[in-house]
Amino acid sequence: MTAKPSAARERLLAAAARTFYAEGIHAVGVDRVIEQAQVTRATFYRHFPGKDDLVRAYVEAADADIRARLAAAQAVTADPYRLLGLCVEGIGEDICAPGFRGCPFINAAAEFPDPDHPVHRAVVTHRAWFRDALAGLLTTIGYADPQLGADTLVMLRDGAMVAGYLGSPDAARANLRAAASAMFPARTAVLMSARRRAAVLRRPAALPCGA
Repeated sequence: MTAKPSAARERLLAAAARTFYAEGIHAVGVDRVIEQAQVTRATFYRHFPGKDDLVRAYVEAADADIRARLAAAQAVTADPYRLLGLCVEGIGEDICAPGFRGCPFINAAAEFPDPDHPVHRAVVTHRAWFRDALAGLLTTIGYADPQLGADTLVMLRDGAMVAGYLGSPDAARANLRAAASAMFPARTAVLMSARRRAAVLRRPAALPCGA
């Protein structure tokens, strides 16, 4: 029998997601998360030996959410062009969402620059999965160089995240759409028709951004 998820642990993760993303991981202490989650200190340490364990769980929860979004999209359509379009539109929706503060994965990696730190490794694991998922879609459509194409899409996504945070979110979304469409000129209409389905990839505001 699968154990029922702990409500207290979920509240801690939700509080961490809100505060870490909005204010920065190192800027938020354990006491703040405990207060926001309305649990005791003993409850916190029952679920997380320390703050770094909570941060890693926060990153892993964001990763799980992105994977679930892709799975939800795959349940709607098997067309790889539409799936790529949904990814692009999902990223654009995140960039234009209220409270957008950049990519939570890149933000976390910046605060934990040591490549051997568990938090940094969790970010790298997520990004490797996301890149492989894109490469798989590109392989399915017969893209000339799926690995290079996946690298390009990840780079476009990263750039759009930064541009959307530091500049105009609407412009960043439009430029991301245009750049992605240029990679598939023969199928631009199919790719962009995903705008009508982009809601499939939306997620709670506590975990904004793409990969």
